[in-house]
Amino acid sequence: MPEKDRISSAVYEWLHRTYAPVREKSGERKASFSTTSGIPVAPVYTPLDAPAESYIEDSGLPGEYPFTRGIYPTMYRGKFWTMRQYAGFGSAEETNERFRYLLERGQTGLSVAFDLPTQMGYDSDHRMARGEVGRVGVAIDTLDDFRSMMKGIPLDRVSTSMTINATAAILLAMYAALAEENGVPVSGISGTIQNDILKEYYARGTYIYPPSPSMRIITDIFSWCRLNAPKWNTISISGYHIREAGSTAVQEIAFTLSDAVEYIRAAVEAGLEVDEFAPRLSFFFCVHNNIFEEVAKFRAARRIYARIMKERFGASNEKSCLLRFHTQTAGCSLTAQQIENNVVRVAMQALAAVLGGTQSLHTNSRDEALNLPSEEAALTALRTQQLIAEESGVCETMDPLGGSYFVEKMTRDIEEKTLELMSRIEEMGGMTRAIEMRFPQNEIERSAYAYQKGVENGDIIVVGVNRYKGGETSSASRFSVDPGIEKRHVERLCAFKSRRSGAAVDRLLGAIEETARGKDNLLPPIIEAVKGACTLGEISATLEKVFGRYDPGSMR
Repeated sequence: MPEKDRISSAVYEWLHRTYAPVREKSGERKASFSTTSGIPVAPVYTPLDAPAESYIEDSGLPGEYPFTRGIYPTMYRGKFWTMRQYAGFGSAEETNERFRYLLERGQTGLSVAFDLPTQMGYDSDHRMARGEVGRVGVAIDTLDDFRSMMKGIPLDRVSTSMTINATAAILLAMYAALAEENGVPVSGISGTIQNDILKEYYARGTYIYPPSPSMRIITDIFSWCRLNAPKWNTISISGYHIREAGSTAVQEIAFTLSDAVEYIRAAVEAGLEVDEFAPRLSFFFCVHNNIFEEVAKFRAARRIYARIMKERFGASNEKSCLLRFHTQTAGCSLTAQQIENNVVRVAMQALAAVLGGTQSLHTNSRDEALNLPSEEAALTALRTQQLIAEESGVCETMDPLGGSYFVEKMTRDIEEKTLELMSRIEEMGGMTRAIEMRFPQNEIERSAYAYQKGVENGDIIVVGVNRYKGGETSSASRFSVDPGIEKRHVERLCAFKSRRSGAAVDRLLGAIEETARGKDNLLPPIIEAVKGACTLGEISATLEKVFGRYDPGSMR
């Protein structure tokens, strides 16, 4: 009897003679078992769920197409992922202190959190910025602020990720201008701007301009970086905020990869060759508690993306097919109750990200459900990564869960469900059209509601919240931003503006407006403007004068 038939027969016998009688007599914890994406979880998996005949085509080997098992041949045997803790609050000086604190303790890359006014294109003295300056990130209005934030940090040796979208071109311009000041060629800087505007329209909300001009800014960044900053990741296509908004794992990668298709299509239509810009595209994902689903999600995402790039867009450069991604542990999974439990949650999630082959990682701090991370909590979060890297043993071989019957089957199941969802989006005309039809918004809302309902009725267990309550041992140090920061920052900004030449500022802003009304690349005049003492808010307002401000009601 062929081995496949022997296994099939043995599984049938086990299910009916061994498993079923015990289940009927003693029962199981739940009537059915499934992942957060609704994928059923069987009681056992066998070689039938990971057939060897499809191994090369579907799994392959690390560093080889379709990159299911990792995008590099040596993965963590060569070097660990970049440990990139997200930080930023208050003033540029305070944020610089936190950066230096983390770098001195072994962090290997920076990740900048900007306050809401900076993300929304408002200077700190704007009426819309009141009460928000420096609150959820650092306030950056000018190149002076940027200088202070990066003081003493070697831009040629440290890579910097910036979570910035609508105003991404302006922050990139500041980074490039500061590098030149410090004698670092722009061609030598490395880092990432998030620059992912599509997900802002349906999952996050820090948009300024309508979709069409926003896509133009993005493709201008692609083009400028290709010629001037070849080591810079021009976009971080972000599933993180989609997941934080309430999506499932399948929706996270389906919507993220559909966004990627839209960006790639726009760049190609703008005249760029796919292999000219695709190697610098990067991704950003969330990682949750279900370790096996999360590992399978990352493996499936790599495979789907590689095939899209090769088969749909005709990429011939292997680097164009690599899904390089940063991961952040799930902020929405953290609880204000029993905050010490968050250390364990973050450790599980970080382990899943590493087992899934991430290229860089941020681990949340245990106290983030209560306040901005304290230094002590931020250090524990960093040490969590270092412990996994140095002591767990999971970095000794590539894709250590590869070959697990469960993980291989879960990878295929997630791939199939993701492709089904992406196909529905394509049938609508692509992601921009799907957003206009409120498709991703409605899907995320339904998933978020189902999850919350599950928590409230006890079908989904959250330790310390709806089960195992009591015995709180919270020791959170309530770290907060100095309430006087806004007043001091606005005073400094007003002084900065008073020292400038108004005529020079008008001339530089006029050059941006003229370029925006035409077809030339926007980055050169924006860089000149930040060098010439124009503020982020002024540059953003100039672009808004030409492009308009997006009204979400217009898509209904």
